[in-house]
Amino acid sequence: MQNEKQLIEQGNVVIGIELGSTRIKAVLIDADGTILATGGADWENQLIDGIWTYNQNEVWEKLQAAYSDLSKTVKEKYHTVIRTTKGLGISAMMHGYLPFDKNGNQLAPFRTWRNNITIEASEKLTNIFQYPIPQRWSIAHLYQALLNNECHLHKIDYLTTLAGYVHWQLTGHKVLGIGDASGMFPIDTESLSYNQKMIDQFNEYIAPFEMPWRLESILPKVLVAGKPAGSLTEDGAKLLDPSGNLQPGITLCPPEGDAGTGMIATNCIKEKTGNISAGTSAFAMIVLEKMLSKVYSELDIVTTPAGKLVAMAHANNCSTDINAWVNLFGECLETFGVNVCTEELYEMLFLQALQGDPDCGELLSYGFYSGEHNVGLSEGCPVFLHPTKARFNLANFMRVHLYTAFGAMKLGMNILINQEKVEITRILGHGGMFKTEDVSQKILASALNIPLATTSTASNGGAWGIALLANFLDFSSSYNLEEYLDKIIFRTTHLNIIQPDKIINQGYEKFMQVYGRGISIVREAVNLNIK
Repeated sequence: MQNEKQLIEQGNVVIGIELGSTRIKAVLIDADGTILATGGADWENQLIDGIWTYNQNEVWEKLQAAYSDLSKTVKEKYHTVIRTTKGLGISAMMHGYLPFDKNGNQLAPFRTWRNNITIEASEKLTNIFQYPIPQRWSIAHLYQALLNNECHLHKIDYLTTLAGYVHWQLTGHKVLGIGDASGMFPIDTESLSYNQKMIDQFNEYIAPFEMPWRLESILPKVLVAGKPAGSLTEDGAKLLDPSGNLQPGITLCPPEGDAGTGMIATNCIKEKTGNISAGTSAFAMIVLEKMLSKVYSELDIVTTPAGKLVAMAHANNCSTDINAWVNLFGECLETFGVNVCTEELYEMLFLQALQGDPDCGELLSYGFYSGEHNVGLSEGCPVFLHPTKARFNLANFMRVHLYTAFGAMKLGMNILINQEKVEITRILGHGGMFKTEDVSQKILASALNIPLATTSTASNGGAWGIALLANFLDFSSSYNLEEYLDKIIFRTTHLNIIQPDKIINQGYEKFMQVYGRGISIVREAVNLNIK
């Protein structure tokens, strides 16, 4: 403890903060990547006027709360305070729409990755570029706003992501890590910046709208991992830590998206490796050896924080419906005067799922709280079905909700594995769904029929990943990113590897056949919900 206290007081530590969908996490690490302390704050998106969003003030309230919680942990554990560090990194949910005017005023509510309101723009841009432009991407939101003739467009001076926005406010620098930038606009992996041909195509295509800006002038500058991205200003230090303990001058790494930090946190940035993040959303990131043979609407093409091509199989919905049911079970227990802590409740219910039938007893569930592009839904409506002859019990109930959490993502993975014949030598899982050991891991490994590994840091995910990228600033002159992760961070890491289960795999494939046929039911439920 005395050694860690000395490291903190000397500033030989690094902070990583990630703004996730339901929780903002902060971690403090040493030079070897060991987590010394953690903190966090819960928050939740809201559906306002048909837009999934977060309030701008809440970004800072919850960010300060997460940092304060980290500081509290440090004070209680090490009897000292954080005044400076070797590095700091900001990560957040990728994609979305955050436009600002020349005075830094936000011009429209933050449109998150969860929105499926840009289908016209997505389809037109995909056709123009012959490159997949999903509805979540910033460029799809921008073009849709043009198609909608929104009044704020002439005032745009800067367009960025959530991570880019926070980083800008802390440092004054309008930059973005290449992984996060690849979810705004297509990247040229040779120049390690935006694809200039497509930039020119876009500018030409929107010329009739007579905007006072060109696309390249409003996007953040692209930086790869290991490049310094500005320093914490005096105002930025106060914004993050109103107590005044944190001092300005700390170097920040390029801000990254949660997909990129997940790749770092699992050491999956080499070709043929991949990782799966499972929380509010579920997405698989597979590092490619070459470009895919054609455009698939079910797959994004993004990059690692070092700029390598990645295929991303993304599903907007994963754990939200499970959380709702677990909360209901908790309320039921409280009604009978039984108090069970939330973590224990999740663990017991998840373990129960392993006792269910391989095909979930023919139960069917869709946890679509928001729209899901992979199945053609612009809006969501959770649905649970138990046919008369189904085996309706707790084990099957929990199992079907775990099965369906990965259903939409599996559609994209099937394309990579079965159609593109992409070879995957290793895949690691991280995120809140993997907290209960060996349950979601077993189901997902079996669903994909690929061994799945997790590490002890799986639940800390991207906050640890961005901390590692900030720590890399100190090593980038001696190592490339792959070497740094292999030789410095993961050299002694123990992997918990789960092999696919043949019976579960067969049951999951049977479930997916019914899952596909039942999408029409959800579509009707959405229509009823709208009416």
